[in-house]
Amino acid sequence: MTGVIRPQEVVERTLAAAGHLHGCAVLVRESSEAVLRWANSTMTTNGHTTSRRTTVIAFVALEGGVAAGVVGSSVAVTDVAQLEQLVRAAEAAARDAGPADDAAPLLEPAASGPAWDEPAAETSIGVFGGFAEGLAEVLGGPHRQYGFASHELSTVWLGTSTGIRGRWVQPTGSVELNAKTPDLASSAWVGASTADFTDVDVVALAGEAGRRLDWGQRRVTLPAGRYETVLPPSAVSDLMVYLAWSMEGRPAQEGRSALAGPHGVRVGEELTTLPLTLASDPAAPGLEYEPFLTAARSGDGISVFDNGAPTRRVEWIADGAIRELVYSRAEAAEFGTRFTPAGDNLLLTGGSAASTADLVAGTERGLLLTCLWYIREVDPTTLLLTGLTRDGVYLVEGGEVVGEVDHNFRFNYSPLDVLRRATEVGATQRTIPREWKDWFTRAAMPPVRVPEFNMSSVSLGR
Repeated sequence: MTGVIRPQEVVERTLAAAGHLHGCAVLVRESSEAVLRWANSTMTTNGHTTSRRTTVIAFVALEGGVAAGVVGSSVAVTDVAQLEQLVRAAEAAARDAGPADDAAPLLEPAASGPAWDEPAAETSIGVFGGFAEGLAEVLGGPHRQYGFASHELSTVWLGTSTGIRGRWVQPTGSVELNAKTPDLASSAWVGASTADFTDVDVVALAGEAGRRLDWGQRRVTLPAGRYETVLPPSAVSDLMVYLAWSMEGRPAQEGRSALAGPHGVRVGEELTTLPLTLASDPAAPGLEYEPFLTAARSGDGISVFDNGAPTRRVEWIADGAIRELVYSRAEAAEFGTRFTPAGDNLLLTGGSAASTADLVAGTERGLLLTCLWYIREVDPTTLLLTGLTRDGVYLVEGGEVVGEVDHNFRFNYSPLDVLRRATEVGATQRTIPREWKDWFTRAAMPPVRVPEFNMSSVSLGR
C-alpha cells in the first residue's frame, strides 16, 4: 500500500522511539492468504487477502524489577508518530503492570538473521493451479462435494534493542473435503496439510471419501460402550496436540496438571513399553517452523522476555517415557531445569510400517473412526477429554469394514491413556488435526489401535 512504512523500517524506528526504555522488542507479522471454497459441487468463493500486525513490547525498569507492557495494532503504519504512540502505550501498560514475575535479561543476538531486508512473501490463487485442475474433476463426480482450501505465507520480523534481527516466512496450507451422498444421508471427511499444494492429490482424497461413503451403504446401530478402536492419524493428532498443549512445566510443578505426580513432576515416568517418541522439531522436513521464538504475551511456558531465543528439537516423550516440559527462561531458573520452548509442529514416531488399512485388517471386531471434534477437557488432573466422533464411524469385523454406524458417539478418554494402552502403532504420516486446524496444522502421526476406547454415550447428530 502506498505510504505504508516497510516492516524493517517499522522495527528500526520503533526501537529508536523506545531508546529511553530499559529495552524494547518489536514484532511485525505480515500475512498473505489465498482461499478456495466449494459447496454442493460448485465453487462458491475464491480470494486473496493481506494483513499486517505490529506488536511493541516495552521493558521498563521499576523499583523492584523490570516490567513488560505489550501493545499491538493492525492499522497500517504510514507515519512515525503512530509508532511513537505505540511505544508510549506499551510503556504505560508496563508501568501499570508492575515488576514482571517472568523478568529475565534480554537476549543478545547469536547471529544476524537471514534475508532481513527482503519483503514479505506473497501467495496467490495461482498456488492452487494443479490442485484446482483435480478439484474440477472431483466436482463433476457422483457425490456432493463441500470443502475449503487455504494457503498462507506469514512473514515475521523481530527486532530488539539488544540487536536481534530475525525474519522468518511460515507457509501454512490445508484442505478439507466433505463428500456426501445425493440424499445427504451420509457424509465422509478427508483432509490434508501442505506447505505449497504441490503434494496434494485432491482426486485421491475424494476417492478415499467415496470409499467411505460406499461403506455407509450398510448401516448398523451400536450401543455406547468400550470398543477396540482404530484411531486414524487425524484423530491421533487432535489428541496428541492437546497433550502437547498441556505440558507446561509450571502447572506440573504446582500440582495443577496431569503431569504432576505425588512426588513432583512426572518427567522420567514410563507411559508405554512401545518405543514411541513425541517431539517438536523446527527443522522437520516439510513441517518447519520459526527457528527463533516470537512471543507477544507471557504465561505458563512463554515469556516476552524470551523473544529471539532459538527454538530447538524437543522430545516431550522419548522411548515411551516423559522427557521434557515447557519452561520459559525465568521458569527454568526458578525450578532448576532447562529452558524449553513450546513447538509449532508435532510428530509421533516409533511405530511399525503398518497403515490404517493394515490395522483394520488385524481387527477381529471393533471400530474405525474418521475424525474427532468439539473436544473439551473434563479433568485437568488426568487430562480426561470428551468430544464427539464425526463424519463416519465404521464397524470392523473379521478384518473388514462391514458397515457404518448410523450415529456418532461421545467419547471420554485421555491422550495419556492412548499412549499407555495402545496395543499397535502404525507408520507416521503427515496429517491434519481437524479440531485444532485453525491453531495447529503441522502434524505427523501414525494410526493407533486402542482397546476399550470409551464411547460414553450415543450422539444422534451426524
